[in-house]
Amino acid sequence: MTTTNTTKEVDQVVATPTYLADIRFFFRPQDVEHMAEWGIELGTYDGAKENALSIYALTAPPSATMPPDEEGKWSAERSQTFRNWILTGFPLGTATPIEPLPNGALPTRLRKDVTTLSDAEFDRLKAAFAGLMERDPADPKSYFALAGQHGLPKRWCLHHQDRYNPWHRQYLLDFEDALRSVPGCEDVTIPYWDFATDLPDRLQHPPLDQYVLPIDPGAAATPPPVTSFFPYTTSRFPVDDIAQNMKTYEVLADTATSLAQLLWGAFNVNGYQDFSIQAHDSGHGSIGPTMGNQNVAAFDPVFWFYHCNLDRLWLSWQTRVGGTTLAGFRTTLGQNTEWLTPPFNKMVGTSVTTDQTIESKVSYDRLDLPSPVEGAMENLSGSIDAARTFAFRSDSPVSVRVKGIDRLNIPGSFIVSLLADGEPVAKRYFFQPDDPRSCETCVQYGIVNLDFRLTQERLLDRALTVRIDVPGRSEEIGTSFPLSRAGNPTINARLLVGEA
Repeated sequence: MTTTNTTKEVDQVVATPTYLADIRFFFRPQDVEHMAEWGIELGTYDGAKENALSIYALTAPPSATMPPDEEGKWSAERSQTFRNWILTGFPLGTATPIEPLPNGALPTRLRKDVTTLSDAEFDRLKAAFAGLMERDPADPKSYFALAGQHGLPKRWCLHHQDRYNPWHRQYLLDFEDALRSVPGCEDVTIPYWDFATDLPDRLQHPPLDQYVLPIDPGAAATPPPVTSFFPYTTSRFPVDDIAQNMKTYEVLADTATSLAQLLWGAFNVNGYQDFSIQAHDSGHGSIGPTMGNQNVAAFDPVFWFYHCNLDRLWLSWQTRVGGTTLAGFRTTLGQNTEWLTPPFNKMVGTSVTTDQTIESKVSYDRLDLPSPVEGAMENLSGSIDAARTFAFRSDSPVSVRVKGIDRLNIPGSFIVSLLADGEPVAKRYFFQPDDPRSCETCVQYGIVNLDFRLTQERLLDRALTVRIDVPGRSEEIGTSFPLSRAGNPTINARLLVGEA
């Protein structure tokens, strides 16, 4: 075990160090910032690995030139540990989870499971929602105006990219502040719906069951006005159907996989981002026609409780990997860190930047923190550096990636099904507006992939095919969408491997 350079305790040599357990703590925030000015990334695994030989040469005592200050100089023991990391092939390792702080230890807001609220707390929550819904839609703190930021008419939301989680975390805070502006509701916080359980009865009664749009949300939308959502009342599937949909789209499986990732990764690639965004999309599609349509999803009151749970899960993952601070979070990234720095850290609709959202301003009454025995962390992929020791295992999952889907040609959210001998063995829901070409983010990320993780037994010796369906468009385009119009996507199947 080594200590950080912010203490004067003596370092100990680690014979078989790993990046997540040891090496990432060798670089202070000021070291990372200083070297970033020279185009050298020290705060991530990829950066430390790529620059490892130079780092070792410049920090090795007794003639080290970096860090420049005496306090930051590395000890001989730390230098040897870093050398051992190089010699053993730069192993990633496993993060040591950080124990959550006791409730009230920091000046944060506490969000609770909606089913655990006292009657008085729940009454204030309903009063806050009703208060927002009664406000003039032109009021920027009205329910209509706030929900309209996500879809019509503002279209500010950011999906399928690194800024997705930061944007929605700030969006929840802004909405929570508006709830607190209702007289008598100054201490209200948004509770979460743990969608591992059925939709609670509390969310199935006014004012939390539905919302009637007071004006046309598409009238002022640009590009061209959208007129298909007025008059409009939000709607959901029956509770049992929602639960079945969550199973069909494997929302909980993707959630569990996301929480087990060692690295942040990227959507369409790997890591926490890929699987958490897939779970997000499929959860939207599971809940109902409104939640399944990006244009109007946030008008359904369940949106806020659903997304509050997603934020809780993100904070759970941050806690597991030691990423609750900006410096700690950066260590879970690959080479792409620019979205945390100006000017790329800006988020539409708010002056808050991505890096300012990493240290959460709220706490939760419960985080999902399974023990290492219950939920081991992983970094499985289809390829691995030849310098590292790797293993195939009999229970290693197969990754089937439907690659290169041109989402811009598909009119609305869609379902991708993996069929074995003509029968669906897995489905995923992709969340987007009816006209993705009118969405700036959609256009920027127009080509997407969808990942399926399956056991080998579910696929071996079976004929596999793929189908794309667009819910609610059967009269216009038939029951399935032609793959030729979706960019002729390809299939990438691989057995996943990890460090031995």
